[in-house]
Amino acid sequence: MSILNSTKVLSSTFILIGIPGLEAAHFWIAFPMCTLYLAAIFCNCIILFIIKNEPSLHQPMFLFLSMLAMIDIVICTSTYPKILCLFWFSSTEIAHDSCFIQMFFIHGFSAMESGILLAMAFDRYVAICNPLRYATILTNTIIVRIGLFAAVRGLGFMTPLTCLVKRLVYCGDNVIHHSYCEHMAVVKLACGDTTPNNVYGITAATFVVGSDSVFIAVSYFLILRSVFGLSSKEARMKSLSTCGSHICVILLFYTPGLFSFYTQRFGHHVPSYIHILLADLYLLIPPMLNPLIYGMKTRQIRVKVVKVFVVLKPPLSKTKNKATSRIEDMKEIC
Repeated sequence: MSILNSTKVLSSTFILIGIPGLEAAHFWIAFPMCTLYLAAIFCNCIILFIIKNEPSLHQPMFLFLSMLAMIDIVICTSTYPKILCLFWFSSTEIAHDSCFIQMFFIHGFSAMESGILLAMAFDRYVAICNPLRYATILTNTIIVRIGLFAAVRGLGFMTPLTCLVKRLVYCGDNVIHHSYCEHMAVVKLACGDTTPNNVYGITAATFVVGSDSVFIAVSYFLILRSVFGLSSKEARMKSLSTCGSHICVILLFYTPGLFSFYTQRFGHHVPSYIHILLADLYLLIPPMLNPLIYGMKTRQIRVKVVKVFVVLKPPLSKTKNKATSRIEDMKEIC
């Protein structure tokens, strides 16, 4: 036991190796990743700025969208600065506590995002199936409670998981075959019994994603039943168009997430570089595309974005007037 304890003290850091098999390309892979990361932060900040400063957008759908934007910013920022340092500067070491904190943020806020997507599905259900009661059902108090519930549930599930990971003894290999501290990639390094970690991890993830997926599916079943019951084709198309952006975001979030989660546990025949690269992009592509999808599909946001950039750009006529006045001043001086 003393040998294990001394080894645990010596091994106070983990080593991240990035994308196995593509180490030589890390430097160049980091450039598009950095571009996508900055685009994700910029686009989500624009969404938050517009929703905050435009009173007409203080509606349930846009408030949930602002929560989604904040969660995406946290998920990106908790991983990609370290990944970029790893790829560009070979900063492979990460302390145990820093690794556990990163793991907590990645999985906890991913669970929160799943809850917000469920809330957005409920918002669409109420808007289409009970439009006359929309304002009375989704009040500001209810929206705050839904957001708090998603946060408490996501972080609550991750707290025991993080404690279970932290109690393990890491007495052997400390090399994480991943670009960030993914739960199972860290658990595989422990030399003790990891059965509780495996059982709790897969149970919590399946419960969160499974229950949210079922409720989202039920919501859209009821929405479709209500929409196809409308007599006007124009009304049906308008109702379906309001759900299009949300469906795209759901598929973008759940499909690669489930692939990455179950591949880490059961996909032994999937090449590691494919799995790790997709896992890296999973934390980057949805946060970048979510605001773009809503910006393109939602007219209110699209109009406000155009107005913001029009205001920021100086009018051409004023620029010409300034240039003309400067020329006239120079003539007078001459």
